[in-house]
Amino acid sequence: MASASGTDDMFDEFLSQRGHETESVGWDENYNKLQCPECGGLHETGSTECGVCGWTPV
Repeated sequence: MASASGTDDMFDEFLSQRGHETESVGWDENYNKLQCPECGGLHETGSTECGVCGWTPV
């Protein structure tokens, strides 16, 4: 199956026109720790993956 280039852009535009957020999601901050937006797990600064649920920032 062939995919058109810019398919992600097309989906982002479709979603944003209907009121959905399409921005990249990153870590939340809680005092001097990084907090996973998915499960709420706290991690040291510089972490690249949640050790609780496996989430990674996009």
